[in-house]
Amino acid sequence: MRLLKFLIILILLLTKNTIAKENIMILKLKNGDVKIELFPDVAPNHVKRIQELAKNGSYDNVVFHRVIDGFMAQTGDVKFGNSSSSDFDLRRAGTGGSTLPDLKAEFSNLPHERGTLSMARSSDPNSANSQFFICFVATPFLDRQYTIFGKVIEGMEFVDKIKKGDSNNNGAVSNPDKIISFK
Repeated sequence: MRLLKFLIILILLLTKNTIAKENIMILKLKNGDVKIELFPDVAPNHVKRIQELAKNGSYDNVVFHRVIDGFMAQTGDVKFGNSSSSDFDLRRAGTGGSTLPDLKAEFSNLPHERGTLSMARSSDPNSANSQFFICFVATPFLDRQYTIFGKVIEGMEFVDKIKKGDSNNNGAVSNPDKIISFK
């Protein structure tokens, strides 16, 4: 009986640990690694998309094309924002996405706080594709209007060091920092 209890506890611990690792990703930036917890229970389709694109290496070398000090850092344009691609065009970065279809909104009651990861989109709530942003500060005016899919749990100090954009040009960044890898 004790052996059975021990095995059950061991299986539960291993299962929980495996599930937890599936929901953790590392965003490698030039100044350090950022540990991100994903929220598949809140935004399952968006989490699946981020994981799929990251697994394929689609986010590697993608620039932070729009960074507004005191607000957020936006990245994820895998079409025009990939600095190692022949399609790279910094002027068009922020207008592209992946070849996958756009996602339907998965809005929640989670707040946009410091470290929140949320999907970028056009004025159409169902237009999120690959682009996302990381909030530098709480941004409650975005709550229930953008899909939150994760949060920084370690390394926010490295996000804070992302090169800021021109405040007179909607945060556009010249010679921007980039994602080294996202796994």
